[in-house]
Amino acid sequence: MVKTLTLASIYELQGLKEDALNIYKEILKENANNKEARVAVRRLSGIRKKYSGVDEEMKNFFISMESDVEFLEFERWLVKL
Repeated sequence: MVKTLTLASIYELQGLKEDALNIYKEILKENANNKEARVAVRRLSGIRKKYSGVDEEMKNFFISMESDVEFLEFERWLVKL
């Protein structure tokens, strides 16, 4: 699997913060000057500490969303991050 910023972003949006973080770190190993990956690692490292346990709950919510109201609720949660 090719590890790209796009894939990491998708994982992050799906609530798979740890997977996204690992990809960003791999990108930095290959290119330490990648500003987007550096910012993402700092952001996700802070989120992991502040919101431990939340990722799994929101991932399950995201997977089971069935209505526009639920989508908006999830979107509001993402904006708070």
